[in-house]
Amino acid sequence: MSKLDDEEKEILESFDSGEWESVGDPNRLAQLQSYANGTIAKDKRITLRLSSMDFDAIQAKAIVEGIPYQTFISGILHKYITGRLIERRE
Repeated sequence: MSKLDDEEKEILESFDSGEWESVGDPNRLAQLQSYANGTIAKDKRITLRLSSMDFDAIQAKAIVEGIPYQTFISGILHKYITGRLIERRE
């Protein structure tokens, strides 16, 4: 918390003291949560063989992203099948 500037600290204190209230529709929130749960439900398991070099590279990238490598791989596959995977050359 020490990395907050004065304005951020003021906002946090305001939130913590209960000065904020949600303006969202509870029914809409429940609907969106239902969609999210259905989308991210992982109910299938696969076995995948990779070269050691590819596996090590995936693990390294997942560490940089701050997520487990299985989650990283799952995210890549999801982006690919939904057409949102963008290839960038470094």
